[in-house]
Amino acid sequence: MSKQQYRSEMGIMGDILDVTADGGRNGIIVSAISRKANLSHYAVLDKCEKLVEAGLVESVKNDRNRVFLITEKGLEFFQEFKRFQGLVESMNLRY
Repeated sequence: MSKQQYRSEMGIMGDILDVTADGGRNGIIVSAISRKANLSHYAVLDKCEKLVEAGLVESVKNDRNRVFLITEKGLEFFQEFKRFQGLVESMNLRY
């Protein structure tokens, strides 16, 4: 049995950006991010707040839900992050 690999904070942020990018123009609600990124509701809220502060994601209140949308800056960052991730994995390193 192999030791479980935990995601780094950057890995978690990357997963959230990936999910919010998939949400497109309509954005995505916290529970959907939680389910798709395999995180608790509160962990998603905490990480999304950090991403909002960094300008990578924006939070919009529509009807009765809070929706998160990836920003242009977030898309650019996510593309660079995926390149970095590929480089790190090609070197058999863990980030």
